[in-house]
Amino acid sequence: MSIEVVYEDADLLIVSKPNNLLVHHSYFSRNIDEESLVQLVRSQFGRELYPIHRLDRKTSGLLMFAKNNELVRVYQELLENNKIVKKYVALVRGFTDDSGIIDSPIRAEDDTEYKDALSHYRTIERVEVDFPVDKFGKARYSLIELEPKTGRTHQLRKHMNKIAHPIIGDPKYGDRHHNHEFERRFGHTFLFLHARSLEFKSISTNELVSVKASFPVFWEVNLKELGFKVNPNL
Repeated sequence: MSIEVVYEDADLLIVSKPNNLLVHHSYFSRNIDEESLVQLVRSQFGRELYPIHRLDRKTSGLLMFAKNNELVRVYQELLENNKIVKKYVALVRGFTDDSGIIDSPIRAEDDTEYKDALSHYRTIERVEVDFPVDKFGKARYSLIELEPKTGRTHQLRKHMNKIAHPIIGDPKYGDRHHNHEFERRFGHTFLFLHARSLEFKSISTNELVSVKASFPVFWEVNLKELGFKVNPNL
């Protein structure tokens, strides 16, 4: 598998991660025979590259690699201080407000302490489709842009579930009735969460970098079938 490179400079490489691909194997990984994104990228470029942040297996989109391990912490601090703007696009159940802020602490599964978590969203488009889901005769969906202001594990997935607009295809925090309907209609269980864009100032060039990742093919196909009019390039 060839990984698409979206941006490169002296210090940094940004790639577009396919959905359903592990970023890296954990110590307790049960899928050691499956190549991870880190392995694929290192093999493709024939050198050590170091992931700066992470994406869930089922999430597609932009992921940053440092060419020098010492730069990982530098860019992570930029992320923590919101000097790197990350935006995602998600398809969620129901009609969301035009915009909103979700300020709700999150606890990681292996932690006992809740930590502050903040996400912003804006609605791009809404559709009502003429097929029943669960006890409702019609189904409503919203296409939204999400901007996490903190970087907690599963933050966007948990936050959208918190406000009763879970992301479609989310096996853990989603709505099983809608997930089953999408699987029946479209023949897949993909997660509709895509790390769409990054904007930041390059350390090596001091220039503003603004990049976007194309959507996986199923996004455009399924959104069109649902009746969304939005340009897939947003």
